[in-house]
Amino acid sequence: MGTWATDAFGNDYAMDWAQDLHEYKTLELVETTLDNVIDSPQAELEAPFAAEALAALEVIARLRGKPGEDDPATAEVDEWVAACKKKVTPPLLDKARLAFERITADASELRQLWQDSEHYADWQADVADLRARVLGPEA
Repeated sequence: MGTWATDAFGNDYAMDWAQDLHEYKTLELVETTLDNVIDSPQAELEAPFAAEALAALEVIARLRGKPGEDDPATAEVDEWVAACKKKVTPPLLDKARLAFERITADASELRQLWQDSEHYADWQADVADLRARVLGPEA
C-alpha cells in the first residue's frame, strides 16, 4: 500500500475509494464500507478495509460540518460532500462507532502496521481526532 500520511486519505486505498464515491448520489458507499468492517467474518480486519472505512468516516465528519485539514487531495471529496443532500442519521453513527472499535482493535491489520512504524502515535492521534469529529469529543 502506498502511504504518505497518517490522515484518513493519506494512502492509495482511501484515494481509490474516494474516486468511487463520485459514482454515488447517496450514502450507500459510506454505509457499505462501514458494513464491510463491522460484518467482516475474518478474525483479523484487513488493512484495505480499515483504510477505506477511515475515508468513509472522514466523509461522515465532513457531512457533519467537522472536516479535517484542507488537503488538495480531498478537493473532490469536498465537492461531493457539498453536493450531497443526505443527513447523517443515528444508525449511521452507530455503525461509525462500531467501525472505529474494529479499526483500532488489536485484531486490526492496519493498526498493527502503524504500530510497527515510527508514526504510530501520530496515526493514533489522527484516528482519535477523526473519532471526535464524527462522534463528538466524549466518544
